[in-house]
Amino acid sequence: MGIVVQKYGGSSVADAAGIKRVAQRIVNTKKAGHQVVVVVSAMGDTTDDLIDLANEVSPLPPARELDMLLTAGERISMAVLAMAIHDLGHEARSFTGSQAGVITDAEHGRAKIIDVTPGRIEAAIGEGAIAIVAGFQGVSQTTKDITTLGRGGSDTTAVALAVALKADVCEIYSDVDGIFTADPRIEPRARKVPRISYEETLEMAAQGAKILHLRCVEYARRYDMPIHVRSSFSEKEGTWVVKAEDVVQEDTMEAAIITGVAHDRSQAKITVVGVPDKPGEAAAIFRAVAEAQINIDMIVQNVSAAATSLTDISFTLPAGEGQTAMTALSRLKDAVGFDSLQYDDSVGKVSIVGAGMSSSPGISARFFEALSEAGVNIEMISTSEIRVSVVVAETQVEAAVNAAHAAFDLGSDEIEAVVYGGTGR
Repeated sequence: MGIVVQKYGGSSVADAAGIKRVAQRIVNTKKAGHQVVVVVSAMGDTTDDLIDLANEVSPLPPARELDMLLTAGERISMAVLAMAIHDLGHEARSFTGSQAGVITDAEHGRAKIIDVTPGRIEAAIGEGAIAIVAGFQGVSQTTKDITTLGRGGSDTTAVALAVALKADVCEIYSDVDGIFTADPRIEPRARKVPRISYEETLEMAAQGAKILHLRCVEYARRYDMPIHVRSSFSEKEGTWVVKAEDVVQEDTMEAAIITGVAHDRSQAKITVVGVPDKPGEAAAIFRAVAEAQINIDMIVQNVSAAATSLTDISFTLPAGEGQTAMTALSRLKDAVGFDSLQYDDSVGKVSIVGAGMSSSPGISARFFEALSEAGVNIEMISTSEIRVSVVVAETQVEAAVNAAHAAFDLGSDEIEAVVYGGTGR
């Protein structure tokens, strides 16, 4: 008997019918001879509704109490799912994150997992029960307070439990049939990727693809835990996320250069105009952003004008942190001596990702030519060994995705992508 960890997203358990369908799938896995541990997200839009409620009650809810509130969503899911499994004649036991042994740091709202001690989970499955664990949450090692892991935290919970339990596989269920070459809502001919490496998945996730959370993939890569991304609404084989050497192409003579196209509409761009071109000024700018606990993505510095010795520095960051960054930078104006700040949140990022591009010249040229032919203007460019990203106007994101997808022949001859639940998550 192998251990299988299954994670079900909010769209999979959005209502009573969905919970019953998921319960039947879990029982079928149990009947197939596996020990089953399940991680669940909150039902549907419960987390968003709870955040809205908190903001109505308090303009600035305390982080500790907000975590206490938000974890209620997953506790509801785990309890009702356990009830549905009992009605199918199998024992199920529900556990909160802390009961499951998910130990985190003390950072409310974005806690990181320090350790997993799944003694109660091991005891439950050892006695023949199905263990149901509330995702997205844990308990602080130092304060003993309830913590949440941030958006996508249930994915990370599932992989961490799978590693701690030495499971055979971690199955991540959502409302699409796997990882596709592009978002099927934008590119209807997107093709399902049968197998993809951890590295490519990390790049796809980092560049905006929302089927898997970045931290979840990092955790899986670190401990070599295979992830099977599939839909809870169908029985189709999904996408396997595995080591690069385990990604087998159907025809190695025609190995895919580009695995997929990712996009992100949640970006904003800040330009610091008229920065004196001398040592230390860029460091001061980015130190201020770092001290505000803001992660930046792409950076472009223009060549300074000979007449003025001034340069412009542009960078992208999450749009939700844009105003915080602008406030932090405004305080530096006199010290650094720049002219002004420009803020633009009507931008988006489009990226092509593929391990094959590192040994294939001309990829960037083909990408940029495709964007040019589609009338898409490039504002910023960033690259890695297996990725090329561009920032474009938000209104041109879809055109850019479609153009890149066609340029690298990523489409399927028939419609493969079905969004069963309506959200893709």
